[in-house]
Amino acid sequence: MRTFICLLLGLCTILQPLVQSASACTGITLLATNGSVVVARTNEWGLGDMDLRIGVFPRGHEYVAITPDGQPGRTWKGDLGFVSMTAYGQPYGPDGMNERGLSVGMYYLPGYAEYAPYDPNRAAETMSVGDLMQWMLSSFSTVAEVRASLSDVRVCNVEDPRFGGAPLPFHWKVTDPSGASVVIEYVRGGTLTTYDPVLGVITNSPTYDWHATNLNNYLKLSPNPAPSVSLGERTFKPFGGGSGMVGIPGDFSPPSRFVRAAALTASARPLATAEDAVAESFRILDSFNLPLGAVLPREGLPEDIVSATQITSASDLSNRVYSFHTQWNRRVRVIDLKAIDFATVPLQFLEVDPERKQDVETLRVTPG
Repeated sequence: MRTFICLLLGLCTILQPLVQSASACTGITLLATNGSVVVARTNEWGLGDMDLRIGVFPRGHEYVAITPDGQPGRTWKGDLGFVSMTAYGQPYGPDGMNERGLSVGMYYLPGYAEYAPYDPNRAAETMSVGDLMQWMLSSFSTVAEVRASLSDVRVCNVEDPRFGGAPLPFHWKVTDPSGASVVIEYVRGGTLTTYDPVLGVITNSPTYDWHATNLNNYLKLSPNPAPSVSLGERTFKPFGGGSGMVGIPGDFSPPSRFVRAAALTASARPLATAEDAVAESFRILDSFNLPLGAVLPREGLPEDIVSATQITSASDLSNRVYSFHTQWNRRVRVIDLKAIDFATVPLQFLEVDPERKQDVETLRVTPG
C-alpha cells in the first residue's frame, strides 16, 4: 500500500505543471421565446493573469496568419468587423462576435486535439488556432458559410512563448443568430471533424462525440421531484426541491460539467426576451464558477488569479450585444456592436479591469 501511495504522489508531482495550466471552460446556448439566441460561457485558465482586453476589429482589416517557421501564412481582408475578448497580449482570446451576430468560442481540448503537420509549401493556406478564430469572425455571417469554407484552410500548431512553447489544443463552437451551431475539432493528425452541438453545450476533453454518448448515462435527470417510495410500512419522501436532479455530477471535470450544463440548459425556465436569456445564462453559469483552490494544488496557486473562473460572457446574437463580468469585478459590462461603425472605427484594445476592484454600490438610507 505504501508503495502505491508513493507512486501516486510521484505521478501527481509529474502532472502538476499540466494541472496548473489546465483550462475548464463551459459553454451553453439559451433560446428566448421571441426567437433570440444567446451564447454564454465561462473561461478558466490556470497559467497566470490573462491580461484580458476587448479587441475591436474594423471591417476591411488586413490579416496575415502566422506559421511555425515565421513565414507569412494565409492572408485575407476582413469583410466584417467584430469584437473579441483577447488575452496574453495576443489579438485573440476566448470568444468573440461579429457585426452579423456570428459567435466563435475557443475551448481547451488537451490530449485529443491534433493539427496538421506544417508544410512550408502550403504556407499560403496555413494559419494558427488564433488566426482561425479571427478568420471565421471577419469572414462569415452564418454557420453554413463556415462549414462550407473550413476545407480552404490548414490549421497548424504555432508555439507561443506566452504558453512556454506548449501546444494550444482547442476546439471551437460557432453559432449564428438563426440558432444554427457547429463544433469544430481537429484530431488524428489534423483531421477535421464537425458536430451538431447538443443543446449548444460544450466543455473540454474528450472529443465531442464522447460527451454526447455519455449523456445516455443520465436519462433520469429531471426538474420534477422524485416520487415517494413505500417500503413495507414505511414511506420515504424527498427532503425538498431538486430531488429530480439527485445524481447530477457536481465536480469540475469536463464530463461532469457537460452533463450539468446540458441538464441546466434543458430545464431552464421559459425566457421571453434576449435580455432575460442573458440574465439567466449568468445565473446558470454561476454553477460552474471554479474556486481556485478546488482545482489546483495549494502549493501551486498562482498569486495573480483571484478565481479560476476569470471571465464569464454572454453574446446576444440577435441584438449584437456582448456582455461580460470578470474575476475582479462581477458587475456586468456591455458592448453594443450596433453602436459601432465598423467601417471607420480604428483597431483598438479596451482595458477590461483597469482598477481590478469590485464595483460596489452603497445604498443610501433616508434619514429620519
